[in-house]
Amino acid sequence: MRKAKKGKARHPRPKGRPKQKQMPKAAGQTAAPTSAAELYSGGFDFTPPPAPAVETDMVNRARAELGRGNHKQALDLARQALTANPEDADALNIAGVAAFQGGGQQEGLDLLRTAVAFAPGNAEAQTHLGNVLAALDMHAEAEEAYRKASAADPAYAEAPFNLGVLMEAQERTLEALQAYEQALDISPAHNSALVGRGNALKALKRLEEAKSAYEAALERNPALPEARTNLAAVLQELGDFEGAAREAKRAFEADPDLLEAEFNFAIACQELGRFDEAIEAYEDVLTHAPEHAASALNIGYGLQQLGKLDEAAEAFEKTIRIDPDFAKAHVNLADLRLQQGEAKAALDVCNAFLENHPGQTDLLAFKAVSLWDLGKKEQARELNDFGRFVRTRHITPPDGFNSLEVFNEALCGHVLAHPTLTNSPQSHATRKGKHSGELLTDPKGPIAGLEAEILKLAATYRDDLNGDDAHPFVARRPAEWTLSVWGVVMQSAGHQIPHIHPAAWLSGVYYPRLPEIVSEQDGDKAGWIEFGRPPDHFHNARQPETLSVQPEHGLMVLFPSYFYHHTVPLEADGTRISIAFDLMPA
Repeated sequence: MRKAKKGKARHPRPKGRPKQKQMPKAAGQTAAPTSAAELYSGGFDFTPPPAPAVETDMVNRARAELGRGNHKQALDLARQALTANPEDADALNIAGVAAFQGGGQQEGLDLLRTAVAFAPGNAEAQTHLGNVLAALDMHAEAEEAYRKASAADPAYAEAPFNLGVLMEAQERTLEALQAYEQALDISPAHNSALVGRGNALKALKRLEEAKSAYEAALERNPALPEARTNLAAVLQELGDFEGAAREAKRAFEADPDLLEAEFNFAIACQELGRFDEAIEAYEDVLTHAPEHAASALNIGYGLQQLGKLDEAAEAFEKTIRIDPDFAKAHVNLADLRLQQGEAKAALDVCNAFLENHPGQTDLLAFKAVSLWDLGKKEQARELNDFGRFVRTRHITPPDGFNSLEVFNEALCGHVLAHPTLTNSPQSHATRKGKHSGELLTDPKGPIAGLEAEILKLAATYRDDLNGDDAHPFVARRPAEWTLSVWGVVMQSAGHQIPHIHPAAWLSGVYYPRLPEIVSEQDGDKAGWIEFGRPPDHFHNARQPETLSVQPEHGLMVLFPSYFYHHTVPLEADGTRISIAFDLMPA
C-alpha cells in the first residue's frame, strides 16, 4: 500500500467529529441522528410523542421541556409530578433522562431503574435505561434493557435500533445488522436504522447492499452528511472513484466540519490522478487537524507522483514527526530513496524503524527489497529464506467427512453461499474475483474442521522454529495468537496483486477447488502463488529472487506474513477457490 486509506483507526478524528455510528435516540425521535459522543455525554435528543391522556399536566409539561432541550426545567417539573405520585413511571422516565442530560449520571440511572421497576413493560423507559447504561459502559445491562424493551413492545423500533448501535460499538456486526433490520421491519422509514444497516453491511464488506442502504436513507433525507460520507467510502471500495468524489464533496459542502468527508474526497481525487486537487484537500484537513498523519502521508504520495521528490520527502518526514510509529510513512520514505537512487538510505530507513519495532511486517518486507537493490543478496536470502519458511502440507479430512473431496466440496459450498462474499473491494489484493468476510462466524459449518487443521499445523510450524532467535521472524514467535479466515473466488483473469499481511505473524492458504490449468506443469504457472515479487509501484531497480508454489487440492501453504506474495493471473475457464488465513499475535 502506497497511500493511507480511509478508516484507519490510528488517525484521530478531525475536530472530534464522529466517524460513522448513528447513535441512540430518545423515544419518538425522527430527526437526523445524534453522535455517540453527544449521547454518551448525556446528549439525548428527545422529541415527545403525543402524551397519553392519563398523564398529568405536569408530566406533559416536563416532556415538552425535555423535547426543547431544557433538561433543568424538565427535571424540576418531573420532580413536582413525582411529589404527587412517586410511582409515576412516566415522570420517573422523564426525570431520569433530564437528570442524566444535566450531568447527574447516578441520579439519572437510579430514576430510570426505579421507572422500570414500577413499570417493566414501559418500552420507552427500558430503552432510556439502556442508553444510560451504554453511556456508562455497562454494556451487558444495556443489552438486557434493550431486549426487555423489545419484548415489552415489539412494535417499538427504538429498542432494536439502539441495540444495533450497541452491537456495532462492540463490533458484534452480524448482531448489529439483525437489530437494525428488526427496527426497519417495524419502521421502514427509520433513517438512522437505514444508516446503521449500511454501516453494518459496510463492515461486513457487503458493499453493494451497503450502497443501497445509504442511498435509501439519503433519498428520504438528503441532509445526512455522515451517511453521504460513508456512501463515498463504499463507492471508493467498489472502484467508482468519480461517484466517491462527488458524494464526498457534497458531504463536506453540507457540513464543512466533517473533515472525514474532505479526506475521502481527497482519496477519490488521488485515485483519479487529480493529484493537485487531492493535495489541496489534504492540506485543508491538516490545517484543521494538524495531527492527521494520513493526510500528511498522502500529500507526500501525491507530490511523489508529480515528480516533486524533495517536497515528497519533506512530507513523509513530516508524517513521521506527527506519528513516529506510522510504518507506512517509513515504507514510503524508503521507497522514495530508492527512486532517488539512494538504496543505502532506503535500507537505513528500514533499519532505524526496525530497531524500535523489531520484526515489524511492513519494514521487514521492504528491507528485503532494499537489500536486493544494494546487491546484498545473501542478506536478502537470509531474510526471505523461502526454503526454511515456506511450508506446504497436505491435510486429512476432519471427522464427519469420509474423503478429502467431500470436505473440499463442503468448504466450496460454504464459501460460495457466504453472505459476505462480494466483488473484491479496492482495499484488498484480489482483482477480478470475489472476497468473503470473516469465515469464523457462526454457523461455521465445514470451516470448523479447517480451523482445527490450521491451528494444528501452525502450532507445529511455530514449534519447529528453534535455535535462531537472531532472525527477526523467528524472534517474534507468538506464544498465543488469534486466527482470521476468509475465502477468495477467482475465475478467468482473476489474480491477486503483490501484497503482505501487516497485522499477522504467520499467514497461509488452502486450496479446495482449482481449474485444470493450475495442475499443468508446463506453461505460465496460471493460478500459482509466487513469493518475493514486490508491488509494481515500488521503485526497486533490481528484481528480487522469487519462489513459485503450485497449488494442489488439499494443499495448505504456510509462510511469514511479511513475504510479498501474489497469484499469477488465471487466464482460463474454471473457478479457483482458496481459503486464506492470518495468525496474529495476541
